[in-house]
Amino acid sequence: MLRKTIFLLLFLAVVACGPGKRKRTYSKTRTVTVEGSTEDTSPKKSRKEEKLNAKAEAIISTAMGYSGTRYKYGGTTKKGMDCSGLVYVSLRENDILFPRVSHQMAQEGQRIQVDEVQKGDLLYFKTGKSGKRVNHVGLVVEVEGDDIKFIHATTSRGVLVSSLREGYWNYAFVKAMRIL
Repeated sequence: MLRKTIFLLLFLAVVACGPGKRKRTYSKTRTVTVEGSTEDTSPKKSRKEEKLNAKAEAIISTAMGYSGTRYKYGGTTKKGMDCSGLVYVSLRENDILFPRVSHQMAQEGQRIQVDEVQKGDLLYFKTGKSGKRVNHVGLVVEVEGDDIKFIHATTSRGVLVSSLREGYWNYAFVKAMRIL
């Protein structure tokens, strides 16, 4: 009887506490995966670069506000705008003093190669029949690979965004300048 009682107590202890050997919830060979951090590990942009990018975006935003404005020689308002007026006003409204006419604007800044063009840079063109000096300017608003889009004012269509890939603008292109 004592044996039966001890056996019964042991049986109840095992059943009440669960099995003596625990089940594994993982395989024998554990694989640990470490996820990369979500932080940008590329070189940090300097504060100066960030300020320049913000300034370029502000200038572009100002210029884009004139989209659809009709062309007017010497114009600098929503009633009418010419190409250099568009650039002049966009820069002035963002606290950058710059010459008013395109051939004088073309003397300012640092000349850059087309493959170095960034938002906020200026593109200069010779569209006149004589082609003796710069007479047209555009502000770069977007660069996607080798496609450079710029905002400017044309005599036929007013203020709009064009691509440097377009035959006419590619042919008339003279140089790119960085002013920021």
